[in-house]
Amino acid sequence: MSPKKKIFGAAILGALVLISTSLFADATATVDLTSQLQNGALAIEGLRAVQVGDIVLLRGKTLDPGEAARAALLVQQLGYARVANLIQVTDPPDDAAIERIAERHLAMQRALDGCSLRVDSQKGVLTVVGKVASPLQKDVAIGVLRNIDGVRSVKANFEN
Repeated sequence: MSPKKKIFGAAILGALVLISTSLFADATATVDLTSQLQNGALAIEGLRAVQVGDIVLLRGKTLDPGEAARAALLVQQLGYARVANLIQVTDPPDDAAIERIAERHLAMQRALDGCSLRVDSQKGVLTVVGKVASPLQKDVAIGVLRNIDGVRSVKANFEN
């Protein structure tokens, strides 16, 4: 085979590899669609919508199975036919149990000796109110409460 034919063959092979690589890259490109769904006022914590190829993946957590179905419907209304709905439907938190556990954990924390704290839980959102002696005690109390199973967030209203 002549050197010109070898170079020409190598050029064709290189072009084919480049074309197939770019086609493969486009097929697996991801597009974040989350912002398009956030306008739908969905009650889904940590909602993420990502298009991978021709499939839209939905992720997040909700207490309402209807919200998960509504998110998939919104994606289809945006013109996407294939939706993988991986949104987790979780049980509502047991607020009374969370309050008992929170009070127990706060009482066991030696750094909070001398503090007077009261805890309330609504759907896993803890509100802690009371008196503390220092800003460090505020941080300790909030840190303890955030690490309790079932707690979604912590709101604090402390007095010095």
